[in-house]
Amino acid sequence: MSANIEVIKNELLSDNWFMLRNYTYDIAKKDGTKVRHKREVYDRGNGATILLYNRKKQTVLLVKQFRIPTYVNGNVNGMLIETCAGLLDNDSPEDCIRKEAIEETGYQVGDVEKLFELYMSPGGVTEVIHFFAAEYDEQSRANDGGGVEDEDIEVLEVPFERALAMIKSGEIKDGKAVILLQYAQLNGLLG
Repeated sequence: MSANIEVIKNELLSDNWFMLRNYTYDIAKKDGTKVRHKREVYDRGNGATILLYNRKKQTVLLVKQFRIPTYVNGNVNGMLIETCAGLLDNDSPEDCIRKEAIEETGYQVGDVEKLFELYMSPGGVTEVIHFFAAEYDEQSRANDGGGVEDEDIEVLEVPFERALAMIKSGEIKDGKAVILLQYAQLNGLLG
C-alpha cells in the first residue's frame, strides 16, 4: 500500500551546502480522512559506508574527524569516530566507497560486499546509505589516508573487540559504525 498524498506546497528554503525544502501536503489516513502536514526535508544526496576489517589481525579501520553537528549538539570537541563514508555524487555506491576508502584510510580495497542500504534519519533527511564490508591487509595500503582538501581525518586501526567495547562506553556514537560493527559481530566477519 502506497501513501495517498497531495503536495500542496514545495518551497526551497536553502540551497547552500545541500537543499532544504519545506513541504506542505495532505495525507489520507486509513479511515479516508485527510491530515495536513508541514515538514522540512533536507536533501544531501545518497551515500556509502564501509567496514574495513582484517581477520588475521582481528582489527577494523575506523576514522576520526570533526563534525560540526555533533559539536553543536554537545559533543565537547566535535570529534566523531566513524566508519569510512562519503556522498555518492555521480558515482555508483561501489565506486564511491572504493574512492572514499583510499582517500580517508589510505587502503585500496579489493572485493567489496554490499550488505544493505538504509535510511538513517527518514523523518527529515532524504539520504539512503549503502553499507559495505571488505577485508584489508598491509599490501593494500596505498598511502597514509587522512582525506582530501579540507578534510583532516585520523585513521584508527582498532582491535575488533575494543571497537565493540567502544560502542558500550560511548566512544563510538556514529550510527553507521555501530550498525556495521554489530553486523560484523552477528555474522562472524572476523571469526
